[in-house]
Amino acid sequence: MVSAYTQQVLEVFHLHEDPHNAKPMAKYMKNKFAYFGIKSPLRKEISKPLLGRNMIPKIDDVPVVVQELWDQPQRELQYFALELLQKYARASPAKWIDFYEELITQKSWWDSVDGLAAAQVGGHFKKYPDQISTYTMAWMNSGNMWLQRTCLIFQLKYKNQTDFELMKSFIIPSAESKEFFIRKAIGWALRQYGKFNPQDVIEFVNHQPMSNLSRREALKLLE
Repeated sequence: MVSAYTQQVLEVFHLHEDPHNAKPMAKYMKNKFAYFGIKSPLRKEISKPLLGRNMIPKIDDVPVVVQELWDQPQRELQYFALELLQKYARASPAKWIDFYEELITQKSWWDSVDGLAAAQVGGHFKKYPDQISTYTMAWMNSGNMWLQRTCLIFQLKYKNQTDFELMKSFIIPSAESKEFFIRKAIGWALRQYGKFNPQDVIEFVNHQPMSNLSRREALKLLE
């Protein structure tokens, strides 16, 4: 059994299931997840009423609902869960950081982790900066690639408020990683910050050993 809200979401999404689209959508994601076959524009259209102020669950019920959606096989429901979480971004309690960590390590792939990192975790750490050191240190030492990627990219939306020294403290021990998603994240984080402080990024990239992928991504907008 799932909550009444989750059941309603499931019913709406099932109504728009399209097996013809589902197969190529799954293939694009390397067949890691099943899909309803609901493309993004339609998914956003059918999600809008479900995300209305009078529809969404009370904040205390959100972790249960999100976990129910996360447990479903169809990937569109994880996307919906991320949209639902964003509705509570300003009101999210400090304890939700543990919930975000759990979600990052479940059904992990770039599409869910990047959303959680840049929106949920990034916004959360702005509200509760005292948590940054404890959690990012644990995540960097966890051996979990997706938690490490989160450390690298949670500041993507911080613009010129980015703590570059903190970012570098994650990049330096990760620079020799063989993992594609770590190398890509290094370059992405540097490229984003380079929009606001290009000289700092160029100087760092020129002196810090890193993969060609990371270097190329970092300097993409600066060369």
